[in-house]
Amino acid sequence: MSTVLKLQLPTDPRWVNLAEKSLEEILTDHAYCEQKAASTCISLIQQYPDHEELVEELAPIVTEEWGHFRMVLRELKKRNLKLGRQRKDEYVGFLLKFIKKGGSREEQLMDKLLMAGLIEARSCERFKLLWKEIGDEELSKFYYQLMVAEAAHYTLFLNLARTYMGKERVKARWEEWLAYEEEIMDKLEVRGDRMH
Repeated sequence: MSTVLKLQLPTDPRWVNLAEKSLEEILTDHAYCEQKAASTCISLIQQYPDHEELVEELAPIVTEEWGHFRMVLRELKKRNLKLGRQRKDEYVGFLLKFIKKGGSREEQLMDKLLMAGLIEARSCERFKLLWKEIGDEELSKFYYQLMVAEAAHYTLFLNLARTYMGKERVKARWEEWLAYEEEIMDKLEVRGDRMH
């Protein structure tokens, strides 16, 4: 999966074991990740309403991501667990620093789309680990479904970036994003209470 997604550094295998021991925390963090994914799509539509293809492609993703949020809530409820407070996402914080300041409106859009694609790719990789490794059979099936959805989202964000900025520019910038994300993953602490 990491090869398909082009991620440069796979998730530390210890992460799944830690996540399994912190189900309430990991599900809470996951719920907010889905909520933020919906918000990101809404924000892109608000910032780029003149980009018709973007609006048409992202509008259904808002609904889908919000649906995922509700699905995670159901998983919490099934296990008599509570949705905790949203916590700072260090991973996303580091990614935001890599968005180029200044530049054209289109360049800003490219970076926002590539960042969204990268987050979806890493989520997809982690969902695959949960699907394959977690002991809870219901959660395993749940994460298989989400893995498939996130893979489609990752592709969508990259394709939208190519639509507006061209294949070559996107390819060069995507390589930079992948290298930067590898550095982040290398220095972030392995935590079982965070999806990223």
